[in-house]
This record gives sequence, structure tokens and C-alpha cells, in this order.
Amino acid sequence: MADPSSYRPKPGQIPDSPGVYKFRDEHRRVIYVGKAKSLRQRLASYFQDLTNLHPRTRTMVTTAASVEWTVVSTEVEALQLEYSWIKEFDPRFNVKYRDDKSYPYLAVTMNEEFPRVQVMRGHKRKGVRYFGPYGHAWAIRDTVDLLLRVFPVRTCSAGVFKNAARTGRPCLLGYIGKCSAPCVGRVTAEEHRELAEEFSDFMAGRTGTYIRRLEQRMTDAAEEMEYERAARLRDDIEALKKAMEKNAVVLADATDADLMAVAEDELEAAVQIFHVRGGRVRGQRGWVTDKVEAVTTGDLVEHALQQLYGEETGDTVPKEVLVPALPDLVEPVQEWLAARRGSNVSLRIPQRGDKKALMETVQRNALQALALHKTKRASDLTTRSRALEEIAEALVLDSAPLRIECYDISHLQGDDVVASMVVFEDGLQRKGEYRRFQIKGFAGQDDVRSMHEVITRRFRRYLAEKERTGEWTDGESEGAGDGEHSFTEEDGRPKRFAYPPQLVVVDGGRPQVAAARRALDELGIDDIAVCGLAKRLEEVWLPHDDDPVVLPRSSEGLYLLQRVRDEAHRFAITYQRAKRAKRFKASPLDEVPGLGETRKQALIKHFGSVKKLRSATIDQICEIPGIGRKTAEAIAVALAQAAPAAPAVNTATGEIMEDGEPGTTPDSPEESVSAGASYERRGQET
Repeated sequence: MADPSSYRPKPGQIPDSPGVYKFRDEHRRVIYVGKAKSLRQRLASYFQDLTNLHPRTRTMVTTAASVEWTVVSTEVEALQLEYSWIKEFDPRFNVKYRDDKSYPYLAVTMNEEFPRVQVMRGHKRKGVRYFGPYGHAWAIRDTVDLLLRVFPVRTCSAGVFKNAARTGRPCLLGYIGKCSAPCVGRVTAEEHRELAEEFSDFMAGRTGTYIRRLEQRMTDAAEEMEYERAARLRDDIEALKKAMEKNAVVLADATDADLMAVAEDELEAAVQIFHVRGGRVRGQRGWVTDKVEAVTTGDLVEHALQQLYGEETGDTVPKEVLVPALPDLVEPVQEWLAARRGSNVSLRIPQRGDKKALMETVQRNALQALALHKTKRASDLTTRSRALEEIAEALVLDSAPLRIECYDISHLQGDDVVASMVVFEDGLQRKGEYRRFQIKGFAGQDDVRSMHEVITRRFRRYLAEKERTGEWTDGESEGAGDGEHSFTEEDGRPKRFAYPPQLVVVDGGRPQVAAARRALDELGIDDIAVCGLAKRLEEVWLPHDDDPVVLPRSSEGLYLLQRVRDEAHRFAITYQRAKRAKRFKASPLDEVPGLGETRKQALIKHFGSVKKLRSATIDQICEIPGIGRKTAEAIAVALAQAAPAAPAVNTATGEIMEDGEPGTTPDSPEESVSAGASYERRGQET
């Protein structure tokens, strides 16, 4: 525990002006970001008698080892910089809202030639119009099904669209009139885009004008005795009204507003938001957070506004935001919101009438969300804490291992040898810090040598960074290279994996543990614990111990180690399969009739590469079991006709890689989504 007086700035050093400040721990990791109208007054409040501080503030200042600040011109700039730094550094002591579920949106992809209506989750994309969020995906599909009768916009995937264009036959929706079938040319791209814009306008709340237009067209058709067209228009109007009825009118004056309510106790807070457009509730979402700092309701509202509108621009920021309490500095927040919208935004507390009544409904939702979250979270927090304590006790550690790194080796009969590194902090996955390694040289001959190389490579860079900067560092920078991330001295952002773990777990038994420990000893690292988890009997092996540590099957500590090990295995085997698929993709051997995967792998295994196979004689090819002379001749012809393959390129750096060069790439979002999935062994994969 650090003494705040050891890093307290000298008197007169801190400017009396607006700015943003960062507290860093002993490893230079940013643990808290804040802003202030007066940096001098705000920072002075942290360096008073510890007994006068809030318990969580006291924990923060004793965890920190230094404080930095940046002066800005206005309070609005301070608000924007604070938001940017919180997004960049993800400080552990800041308020961090977590969605209590993943909310679906109704999206119209206006950035495509033929816009598509679909359900979307996750980050918002440029050029796509979003409506929602909705409570359930089926609510979106019900709404879209009603509206497609009037606005027959494309809803099919890119593959279905291309297939229909190729065959000249539309899908079922095209036949039943719920798609205008632009894939087969029934409408032009301009006509289809106009339909998509009308659909978007209707979803945005401009319903009355469109319905009145349809009613006029229905009347005109009836007067002209075109009764069939009038009947279709009548049915269209009914479908639109039915879709509108799904969102009840809550504000009679057709207000566009977001209503936010907060329910909190000393430890946690829940935020609920209702999105009202055209007087109707168009969407709802909720967040929960741990109150890891001393914050007021106004502070919670300010942080929620930052998260809600930090990435939004234009009409997605409403004209009016109703909140239960105002931030301490209302004007800068309003200016910030107005800048994002492009026009004035009103931030206020409702006092009477329909808006206050609706705010009470939002408040009840927030109270229920907090109660439900606490019910789910209590056992989870207790279990994680108990698991870490059991691991520390079983491995005789001085304290619970808050950061655990696990390594696994994967290959197919010695080929495409790769390794994975997964990170768990406080018992939870830290997917953004996963790493993948390619094993080079002779190390792939066995798992023990491979494990020694991976541990050496990871912690050699750790020591190099420590020596380079003269201090422990950590950051959130992106990059790639020999298993590590780049360092940018200009902006001072340190490498991601310079932050040391308290425990290294390897997938394997005594030999793998000994290799990992030997690698650390050779580097002079003696303050990081090492253990291994053997799959056979789920035994925990420690260096220099002849017998394993056997944890009870019901142990939460063993369960956590199993989760860490299984996640490392999943991550490694996914990468190994991707490498193998890439190696065999577009191979000249694919052109040989009757040559299956098994015999192709046997050829590559025997000769080592397609290049060496190309230089082999037909007699040498016939030596491979299962390869006859006719097949060997076909292989020789196919290889002779094929052009040499292009050199491999490191996608992260753009550099050409020679054989065995460990150019690694960070985990993709698609792989991260599947984290935690069960794994399976196929053939000789390990």
C-alpha cells in the first residue's frame, strides 16, 4: 500500500485551471481518470487525512503511485478528454457501466447500394440508421413483418441476394409481395432506396403524414372506382396502425426525449433509460455499475450521459434529456450534448405532468433492475473471491492471484505449431489481452520445448520494456510483432503485456511446468508463481514438487483453473485450425481429381512443403502410402501448371515473412465472441 504523501505534488505545482488528471499505480497503469474545474482544488482533496476519505477513494489513492494532469481551455474540453481517456485506458476505479443485456436494434443499411432491414447488436456502424433498442429481437421481427407490406424493403443476406440475382428468381418474400425484389430488377436501385428512406422516416416517428397520404390515395382510388387498389391501400393503413399500436403513446405532445433514472446503494447503481420518439416509447436499455469511487447521483448521471452519447451524433441525440439529478456542472454537459447533436439540448429534471409520471415508471424499472442484478451478482462475487483464495492457499501464494495468464500449445502431428496466452483478471476473462504465438525452429518437435520458447519470448519482452523505461508499464496500445505489441514513445503509451501476472498456468503436467519455471529462472524472474493443470486427473503441478496438488472436485479454485485452461486450449486450437486451413487453401493439390485431405496432408508431411513436393520425381511421390503412379503423374502435372505461391505477409505489419517467422496477429472480434465455448479434439490435434 502506497503512501499518498510520497507522490503528492509540491505546493504551487498544480495549476488553478480546468483540466483532466490521471492516477497511475506502481506499474504505470492508469487506475483513475477525472476532470475538474480547478485542478488545484480537486487534487488537493485527495491528499488529505486518509480517515476523512471515502473508503473507495482511500483505496484508490493508496493503490496509486503517481498523478498526472493535462490543462485544457474549457470545461467542455475537459469533459471530452475525460471521456476519451476513460475509453482508452479503462481505469479500474472509474464508474464503468455494463449493459444488463445485449440490446438488439432495428437497422437499415443505408450505406449499401440496396439497403437492407435487419436486426443488429453491438457497435454501431457508419452509414447505418438504427432504431431502438428493443427489449427482444422478436419484437423487431414482428414490427418489420407488418411494415414490409407497405415498405417492401430487402431483408435478405448478401449471399441470398447474390444467388437470386444469379438465378433470376427472387426469394419467397419477393413472390408474396413483401420484398420489391431488386435482386431480379423489379425495381431500380433508386426506387429501392426511396422505399428504404420512407421506411426509415416512418420508424423515426413521422407516421401521421404518411398515413394521411395513404388515406388520400385510398379515397382517390375509390372515387375512380379502382376498388382493388383502394382495398390494398386500406389494408396497408391498417398494417401501419397496428405497428404503431405496439408502441403506446406516453407523451401527448409528440415529444422526442430520453428519460434516465438511477437506483443506487452504497456499492452499486443501476441506470434505466427510456427512448421516447414522437411521444411513443421506442426503446429501453439499462446499465449497472460498481461504485468504486465516491460519486453522487449527479456524477452517475454525467457518466451515463458520456457512455450513452459519446459515440452518437445528429438526431440520435434528442432535443430533451430528463434526469433524476443534474451534474455539478450542467452548462458544460449541455454544451457537449449540443455539439454532438448540432443544436441545443435541454438537460433538466421533470417537475410535474406526464413527463414526471413517466419518469416514475423509469425509476421503478431501475429499482427492479438493481434488485435483479444484486440477486445474480451476489453468488458470482462470492464464488470468484473464494476461488482466488483457494488457489492462493493451495499454491502457497502470499496473496490471491488477481492476474492469471495461461499458456497452451496446439499442433497437428507436429505441424502448424502454435501457442496461446489468455488472461484472467479478478477471475474474469480479459479478452482484449489474449495473445497468439507461432512456434519457430525445432521447438515444435515437442510441447516442452515449445512451452519454454513461448514463456521466454513473452517475458523477455517484459524485461526489455522494464529496462527500456526504467519502470513497470502497462497500456492499451494495439500492434503486432514477435508476440508483443508496439511501443510509441511520442505519446507515452506503453506496451500492453508489460504488466506482470501473479500466476502463470500452463496446460500440462510436470514437464511443462518445469520448462516454464526454467524459462523464468533463466530470465531472472523469481516473483511470478507457476503451476500446471494436467488433463488426465485434473492435478495441479508445482515446480520442484514430486507429487501434485490435488484439489477437491467441488473446489471453486479448481473450477477456475479449469476454465482458464480450457479457454487457453480453445484459443490455441482455433488459431491452429485457422493456420492449417490457410495453408491448404487454394493449394495446387486441390486440382488433382480424387486426392482427399488425408493424402494431401500425408504428402505435405513427407516432403515438408509444396515447393519441395514440386521438385520431387514421380517415383518419389509414389513412395507415399496410398499414392499410385497415375495419381503421382496427376500431382506432378498439377504442380507444374500452378504458379509459385505468393510470399506470406504479416497482416499487422505488412512485412513479408520467411518460413518460421513468428508474425502474430491479435484476436479477432469474431473469435472473442465465442470465448468460453466448449472445445473438442479432432484427430491428432493437441
